[in-house]
Amino acid sequence: MILSKACVVIPNWNGRDSLPACLDSLAKQSIEAGIVVVENGSNDGSRQLLAEKYPGITVLVQETNLGFAGGVNVGIEYAIEQGCEFVALLNNDATVDNDWLKHLVAAMDESVGITTCSFLSPDGKHYDSTGDLYTNWGLPYPRGRGEPVKGQYDDQTDIFAASGGASLYRVEMLQEIGLFDEDFFAYYEDVDLSFRAQLGGWKVRYAPKAIAYHDTGSTSRKIKGFTTYQTMKNQPLLLVKNVPRSMFWGVFWRFMLAHTLFFLRAFQRGQGWIALKGDWAGTKVLFKARRKRKQIQKAKKVSDDYIWSVMTHDLPPNAAALRSLRAKWWRLTRRKA
Repeated sequence: MILSKACVVIPNWNGRDSLPACLDSLAKQSIEAGIVVVENGSNDGSRQLLAEKYPGITVLVQETNLGFAGGVNVGIEYAIEQGCEFVALLNNDATVDNDWLKHLVAAMDESVGITTCSFLSPDGKHYDSTGDLYTNWGLPYPRGRGEPVKGQYDDQTDIFAASGGASLYRVEMLQEIGLFDEDFFAYYEDVDLSFRAQLGGWKVRYAPKAIAYHDTGSTSRKIKGFTTYQTMKNQPLLLVKNVPRSMFWGVFWRFMLAHTLFFLRAFQRGQGWIALKGDWAGTKVLFKARRKRKQIQKAKKVSDDYIWSVMTHDLPPNAAALRSLRAKWWRLTRRKA
């Protein structure tokens, strides 16, 4: 039984090689927390490893892969049953500093529903994420990804969204806005939950002293085309569910331009069929998303102006092709003027 007010949930799918470092780092946390591994249908011996080397850890065995969203929901529901006040999520390919959880808890106040950390590369020299942003192009992106660590993100601040790979969630908030949307399976389900938190009046806070290290993409690399498929499926779902009506069409037309360009680039990489399947899967999910949208927007507790103010009004830094296309458009329109 988990006796502490915080619980850390680790979803695991075929992560036998990375799990020991992850779990060993959690064992050194400076504050007490329960540890729950959701064994998400692995076939690489992960279950045997956990049974043999980590008998004191709670393992919730799933016979099939429920994805990130479905897997962590199993762990969150268990933590809620045990009376936890907070639930942290940690990727199986991540490790944490000793005070990671302590700083995430310390950054919470009554208005904050989620706290997120400095997510660094394994060597600690570059950022993986310092929270996620959502743009008026309908495109989310991790703040600071790929940038060298030079102290530029050392200030605590409120931010739009948190990475599900290493963040802390208030149970009261989850009970109010709902858990992760399993239609996402993986990718952007964390931004979706943060968006719903923002709409529900909860803040998301970046706590720079909380530090974790991440081997980015170690799971997705195991499945060819996984990132392309999930991106094409989930980005429209994120927009349709959450963007308020007053700004919806302004965001939508920009997004469709970006989405079309993503598809063309996937085709150039030889993943056109995968992108098409992802787009079709997303189209089918959108019918359910419209019902969810009605519930989300009806429950909204903040103004549209507030949501507009916490969005980023520019393209993601890595959207080089879109930036080039936009620059050409601006030059063309200036000539005509």
